[in-house]
Amino acid sequence: MNGFLPINPPIREYHSPDTASLNRIQQLVNNLPKMLLTDRVERTINALSEDDFDVSKLLDSNSEEEINLAMSQLSFLAHAYILGGSEPKSLLPKVISKPWVSLSRKLARPPVLSYASYCLHNWYLIDESDAIDLDNVALINNFLGGIDEDWFVTIHVCIENAASGAIKACEEIANCNKDSEESSVNELLKTISISIAAVNKIFKRMPERCDPYVYYHRVRPFIFGSKDNPDLKNGVIYEGQYDNKSQFFRGETGAQSSIMPTLDGALGVEHSEDSLRHYLNEMREYMPVDHRKFIEDVESKSMVKDIIKDSITLTDAYNQCLEEIRAFRELHLHYARTYIHNQSKQKNPFGAGGSTIRGTGGTPFMKYLKKHRDETEQQKH
Repeated sequence: MNGFLPINPPIREYHSPDTASLNRIQQLVNNLPKMLLTDRVERTINALSEDDFDVSKLLDSNSEEEINLAMSQLSFLAHAYILGGSEPKSLLPKVISKPWVSLSRKLARPPVLSYASYCLHNWYLIDESDAIDLDNVALINNFLGGIDEDWFVTIHVCIENAASGAIKACEEIANCNKDSEESSVNELLKTISISIAAVNKIFKRMPERCDPYVYYHRVRPFIFGSKDNPDLKNGVIYEGQYDNKSQFFRGETGAQSSIMPTLDGALGVEHSEDSLRHYLNEMREYMPVDHRKFIEDVESKSMVKDIIKDSITLTDAYNQCLEEIRAFRELHLHYARTYIHNQSKQKNPFGAGGSTIRGTGGTPFMKYLKKHRDETEQQKH
């Protein structure tokens, strides 16, 4: 099990017999770093015919791997078009909007670059016979490319993989009850804390090859959405879709990963009913459907707080899990400060939407991350 990563590595090219439009998409995405550098994205997209990116046959094929590849590639093209110029654009041409919305409906998540398309379905193994590791994972799609962009995403891919043990243990612990063997519950809690400790070890390596200045000015601008984005106050019109009414979607953010919601659900970590709780629930709309269902299942069944309350051994193991989650959230807060808050808003020739106040998901991120961390600490026993 790879946690929330696909069982097999994502595919890098299409295998459908009718691939003309799909190959056209792939060719443009492969050239995206060069087109952004030479400011050719807008003119290239505008020169296309309305049906040049037709995905109707792909949708009919029900090829999950190819649909996810197309969703990722169209998401990159759309964000490059909207956010890749000196000013963000509020109208997305029909050539992209029509197939993108069709794919999003098939996948039951919004037409925006989400974590699933940016991370979960956007990597491959350099050596297919070797393991998922930071020295063996590369990206399929890029915006500008370069070490910093690749490292930022591959860190997240490896975090997802490292969390797989915790995710499996969460599933099992959600099925435990007061009659379960204490030793079995203790082992599951230990598995969770060891797995998240491995996640934190990977997360700590972010600064090695992802520089805060480069991240802020060369990576972050392309992953914003339109909801609560001060540079897209009127949203984005998807030409020919949604009755041509402006749409507002959240940008790509780690809050769309299913790891922390699963841990919170399995361990009974509660977040108070406020705008943060609403935001976390909203992020689930951007997750793959099966991930949403998994989280809901774990949340609805877990009795872990009742199971541990009369056992010092289990309470200690439970608190160690919460400590690893707190440490992760503390590190996330530190990175938000160094990679975003401390980076002054300077003129940036690549992309727009670099808000210093709001995160890529459109939230007051420093406030929210502190609250995440503090609520985790407060629920230790």
